Amino acid sequence: MEQTPQSLQELCERFVTWAESHPDIRSAMVVGSQARTDRPADEWSDLDLVIVATDPDRYLDTADWLEQLGTPWVTFVEGTIARTRERRALFAGALDVDFNFFTPEQFQQVFRDGALAPTVLHRGARVLVDKDAIIPSLPPPSAEAPAVGPPNEAKFLEIIHEFWYRAVWTAKKLRRGELYIALGNCDGVMKRLLREMLERHARATQGWQYDTWHDGRFLERWTDPRALAALRAAYAHYDADDIRRALLATMDLFRWVSRETAERLGFSYPAMAEERAAEWVTRCLGEAEQ
Repeated sequence: MEQTPQSLQELCERFVTWAESHPDIRSAMVVGSQARTDRPADEWSDLDLVIVATDPDRYLDTADWLEQLGTPWVTFVEGTIARTRERRALFAGALDVDFNFFTPEQFQQVFRDGALAPTVLHRGARVLVDKDAIIPSLPPPSAEAPAVGPPNEAKFLEIIHEFWYRAVWTAKKLRRGELYIALGNCDGVMKRLLREMLERHARATQGWQYDTWHDGRFLERWTDPRALAALRAAYAHYDADDIRRALLATMDLFRWVSRETAERLGFSYPAMAEERAAEWVTRCLGEAEQ
């Protein structure tokens, strides 16, 4: 094999040569940080490739082909938000590449006709290979937030109800002594619900088209500074007392963020549900300290 690529750019160039020589690879493009203008790639970024292949399973079920691109350290397969699979690979030099594979039919559904296309492509995309001219005309990279629908009160209320359900559930696990489960729920599921509420709070404050990125990306940039400061106390160590402290801090943060968001959006607020759940958790955890 040729010398190991020293950069993602070199690895990408090698990928293009490889793809052009494989008839079953029909198209490929770069998305993500390597193609966008707002918050572009830096030394910590990965390379996200969208690849159209006649038989994606060939590349998802085996990993020997990676050696034609570089020296793979580790690789594994996981699901994607498009309900397909991707092979993630870490090459020598810690070069991180996501190979997102699609059949032509899946690509058509997701990137030509699907709702995911504006979200993925609007920040930037760069065509590498397109043997069948199936990649649509790509919009120029934009620093503006992708269009989103109007606020949804039903979804807003669902987030609140699930959060307080999870708060009670976490307190029960903590009282039982299941620290691993309690910690995972407090710093996992409950933080996801908090992040979803922070997104709505940011857009309710800044305008519904305000850019909150995706899945917490650049949260430090777009969230309310008060919430960002409060997050310091909202995460726990693997310790019963610290999980108890973090749970209560997370509840306090979620409470004011969700109430303020409801007020700004003119939504109803399930105050009784919150009060009952919060009071029970506080009492339950208080009894544990005695």
